[in-house]
Amino acid sequence: MPPARSGIRNLTEKYLERHPAEREQLNPLLAALEADAEPTSRAALPGHVTCSAVVIDRARRVLHIVHKASGKLLPPGGHVEDDRTLLAAALREVCEEAGIRPRDLCLIPQFLGAPIDVDVHDIDANPAKGELGHRHFDFRFAFYTTAEQTPPLVLQDEEVSGAQWLPFADVRSPTLRTKLLKAEADGLDGQPEPVNASAVIHDGRGRYLLHLRDQREGIWSPGVFALLGGGRTLDDPCLEATLLRELAEEVPSLELTGLTPYAVEEATSVDGLAVPVQVYSGRWQGDPDTIDLQEGVLLRWFTVDVLDRLGLSPGLGDLIRRHAADHSPAGSPSARTSAGEQGWAGRSLTHAPYSLIRQT
Repeated sequence: MPPARSGIRNLTEKYLERHPAEREQLNPLLAALEADAEPTSRAALPGHVTCSAVVIDRARRVLHIVHKASGKLLPPGGHVEDDRTLLAAALREVCEEAGIRPRDLCLIPQFLGAPIDVDVHDIDANPAKGELGHRHFDFRFAFYTTAEQTPPLVLQDEEVSGAQWLPFADVRSPTLRTKLLKAEADGLDGQPEPVNASAVIHDGRGRYLLHLRDQREGIWSPGVFALLGGGRTLDDPCLEATLLRELAEEVPSLELTGLTPYAVEEATSVDGLAVPVQVYSGRWQGDPDTIDLQEGVLLRWFTVDVLDRLGLSPGLGDLIRRHAADHSPAGSPSARTSAGEQGWAGRSLTHAPYSLIRQT
């Protein structure tokens, strides 16, 4: 199944809210989204949707590849296939053409899952493939590389003849170059940072509140116990605001006290992206059955000793054990355990380098 037309239309309208001066240029795209033909099909004329990945490394350079067919130096990209979303299509293309895996990339707070640029360009007729001249409406999604070192490239011999990492000022697409330089002035620095927020909720007596997630396709960690929280949106001014908004949506009657940053963890998105998560610690002592749960199956208190018997989201058991070691009630055996005896399992990772906290 191709990406939902409604989702593409929503992406386009939100993009135009940020770039209203481009509406006239994107009118052909809007017309394609209203036409009968599937807008992502390469057979759709006079134009169809394509996707590209704008991969940015720590040195603020953008990956460009040389397409054999055109000889042009462009970000990796191409036609939409059986992809869940346009963003997933961009990730598939950069993996196929340059060998960069989704787990080597993460979203950028300035753009998240929204395109940084939507470019309209003409494609010449290709009689050898039986293709008429047409247009591409190219949705360009930006990603940071997660590692300090630029990931090694494995170029697709069939379509790619070379690759270069270019500074923002040398990016070949004028529209993309303009947006990158503007974003750089606003903090686009190539350094990964958390784009999700969640909460370790405890009662101060050794119990932890866990959320059993729905068993549905397209959600993170379906059917297992996880922390409450979720992804940042472009409207959230900070990650604490993200968490408070998510809690208001999921458990509107639950009010935390003592909310403080605790650790930075890494999760994996449904598209395979690395997702740095800011984990907060907060206290609550209520009855989960009184909560008006809006998402998921149920909420329950659990103690550390039963975690091994639960289906948990990846890394959650270790995170809670670390938190329990740091927040044990006074006088308990674990409170008397020294940090040296606990080792890494008992340390908060709030100040750990990003490269040390990968858990997927």
